Amino acid sequence: MTSQALFYIIIAIISISFIVDKILDALNAKHYNDTLPKELKDVYDAQEYQKSQNYKATNYKFEIMTSTFSLVLTLGFLFLDGFEYIDNIARSFSDNPIVIALIFFGIIMIGSDILTTPFSYYSTFVIEEKFGFNKTTKKVFFLDKLKGWLMMAVIGGGILALIIWFYQVTGTQFWLYAWALVAVFSLFMNMFYSKLIVPLFNKQTPLEVGSLRDNISKYAETVGFKLDKIFVIDGSKRSTKANAYFSGFGSEKRVTLYDTLINDLDEDEIVAVLAHEVGHYKKKHIIFNLCASILLTGVTLYILSLFISNPLLSNALGVEIPSFHIGLIAFGLLYAPISEVTGLIMNLFSRKFEYQADDYAKNTFKAEPLITSLKKLSKNSLSNLTPHPAYVFMHYSHPTLLQRILNLKR
Repeated sequence: MTSQALFYIIIAIISISFIVDKILDALNAKHYNDTLPKELKDVYDAQEYQKSQNYKATNYKFEIMTSTFSLVLTLGFLFLDGFEYIDNIARSFSDNPIVIALIFFGIIMIGSDILTTPFSYYSTFVIEEKFGFNKTTKKVFFLDKLKGWLMMAVIGGGILALIIWFYQVTGTQFWLYAWALVAVFSLFMNMFYSKLIVPLFNKQTPLEVGSLRDNISKYAETVGFKLDKIFVIDGSKRSTKANAYFSGFGSEKRVTLYDTLINDLDEDEIVAVLAHEVGHYKKKHIIFNLCASILLTGVTLYILSLFISNPLLSNALGVEIPSFHIGLIAFGLLYAPISEVTGLIMNLFSRKFEYQADDYAKNTFKAEPLITSLKKLSKNSLSNLTPHPAYVFMHYSHPTLLQRILNLKR
C-alpha cells in the first residue's frame, strides 16, 4: 500500500464518520416533536415542553455548524500538509524526539482549543444563558481554559514523554511499559481524582449534619455499605444542571452530590439516586469499567506497536521524516472505526448496568422516588424524551427515561 492510498483511507474514514453522524442527528431531530408517551406526560407542561423543543432545535443547528467547521478544518489541515508544517516548527527548536513531540502536540492542542473557543463561548454564554442554565462567569470560563491547558501540559505531556522514552529504549516492546503506566495512572486517578483534581475547579464541602445526611447514612447501613465521605460540590458555579457521582475505593470511597441536585430533589429522591449509585458499586460496575478500559488500552497499544515503526504512517500525513508522534496521529485516525465499535460495545454494557443499578435501588429502597427524581432531572435539563432508537444505540450510555421508568414499574 502506498502512502497516498493510506491518506485517502484516512480522508474516507473522517468523511464517512461525519456523514453517519449527520444522518443520525437528522433522524433524531425528526423525533423532537413526537407526542409524549403517557408515562412521560407529567414531565413537562405545555410551555416547558415547547422550551425543551426550542433548546433541542437550537443545539442541533449549532452542532451542525460546529461539526462542519471541525470537518473543514481537519480536511484542510490534511490536504495542505498542516502536520508537516507544525512538525517543521517543532524540529526548529530541538533535535530531541521527546521535546519535538511535546512542542508538536502543544501547538496542535492549544491551536485547536483556541480555534474552537469561540464556539464554546457562544454555547455557554448565548445558548445556555438563553435557556437559563449558565451560571459561569467569563472569569471562571477562561480560568478553566488556563487550568485545562496546564493540566494537559503537566499530566498529558508527562505521560507522552514517558511513552516516547519507552519506545526509544525498548523499541516495539514499548507498549507493555506504556500499558503499565496507563493502568497505574488510571487506578490512581480513580482513587484520588475527587481529592486532587476536582478542587482545582470546584469547591467541595462535607454534607452538613442534618436529616438528609441521617437518611443517607440510614440507607447505607441497611445495605451494609460503609459511607463516611459524603460531599457537596458547587455545581451551581457553572450551571443549573444537576448530577451525583461515586468515586474511589476502600478508604477513598466517596459520594459527591451537586448542590443543584440537593436544591432540585427532595430527600427521598436524593437517597434513591444514591441507592442507584450504590447499586453500581455493589454490582462491581465500577471495577468492570476500569478493567475493561485498561484492557482496551492494552489492546490498542499492542496494535499501535505493530505499525508505529512503519514510515507509511508518517508519509500518509505528508511528513517525510518518520516519527513516533506523527505515526501516533495517523494511527489514531485509522483506528477510529475500531474505537467506534468498542465504544458501542461499552455503551451496551453501560445501559445494561444502568438497569441493574435501578433494580438495586428499587429493591433496597423504593422505585417511586427514583422515578420522580429522573423525571425532575430530565425536566430541569430540558432532555429529549423521544430520541430515535438508532441515535440511542449509537450514542446513549444510559437507557432513555421511558425505558428506565418502564423497568422500574415492573
